[in-house]
Amino acid sequence: MAGDFVGERDFLVVSTEMTAFFGPGAADAPIPRQPVRLIVEPGPNRWTVKIEPRAIAGAPADRIVLLLQRDAIEQIGGEPLFSAGCFHLTAELRAISLALLEPTAAAEARSTYRLAKCIEFVCETIRQLRSGELVPLAPEGQLSPADTRRVVAARQIIEDRAGEKLTLDYIARSCGLNRSKLTRGFKELFDCTVAEAIAERRLETARRMLLSTDLPVSSIGYVTGYQNNASFSRAFGRRFGRTPSDFRLGDLAA
Repeated sequence: MAGDFVGERDFLVVSTEMTAFFGPGAADAPIPRQPVRLIVEPGPNRWTVKIEPRAIAGAPADRIVLLLQRDAIEQIGGEPLFSAGCFHLTAELRAISLALLEPTAAAEARSTYRLAKCIEFVCETIRQLRSGELVPLAPEGQLSPADTRRVVAARQIIEDRAGEKLTLDYIARSCGLNRSKLTRGFKELFDCTVAEAIAERRLETARRMLLSTDLPVSSIGYVTGYQNNASFSRAFGRRFGRTPSDFRLGDLAA
């Protein structure tokens, strides 16, 4: 068997480095060495994942707790999990969480199904932390829940449409905030300005396109929102230390 599942709301031993809880913990559940804890909490208006360097097992019936061994996390490049924090769950992570709480697999395959979903959740959480896709919850009292959602919506506009001509006024109107509140809230949540987030998204998209397509450099610059090749090359060079052409040639030669 791929993992040991005990009870509908109990625990699953994914491996010697990971134990998952889907409700109150069991006294005989194995706890990984030096574990980091991920708590997935659903709610009516938001789902969150909290990352804590603690070894407490179990959870309310509607929550998921994953305990992960620290050196196993290091082996898969998951060092971002070592920093505590609480984040809004993205649509991708929410779908995985729902599959864990309400698995659709047949009873005899449920343990294996949940095992795979636990691993997928961890890997996707690490990827999203590294890419900056996971949105932190605002510090208590600084942004209302409604305004936090609006700032998150502003970030999503940038993620989806960074290649277009986006202005601060347009983003603010689109997410229902004034310029001042958007600017302040964006800095609180993401520790960067709106302009910096747009530039980072454009340049990261350009980097991926240079590696995965044969499009000319000038076309990639235009597609990702730069009006001319000179401005694209300058911005790319500041971010990655090489011109787009040198970056592509260096990767092909490696």
